[in-house]
Amino acid sequence: MKLSIYSIKKVLFEGEANFLNCKTMMGEITVLNNHAELISILTNGVIKVIDKLNSEHFFEIKSGFLEVGKNNTVRCIVE
Repeated sequence: MKLSIYSIKKVLFEGEANFLNCKTMMGEITVLNNHAELISILTNGVIKVIDKLNSEHFFEIKSGFLEVGKNNTVRCIVE
């Protein structure tokens, strides 16, 4: 999937990823390739990303939004 994670000040991650795990208002969610479309509110916690090279990336956030869109695209806007 094509993943972008943005904060107000900078781009935290932009590229291809195999896995995204984060906490939402409804609970913890894992997004994989070709996930159904979704918009959700992110809550305080850690976003975990596994990129195409199987490297792990961790981003601590306070809040934000998650959008899983068409064409295997995922965007997070976080604080």
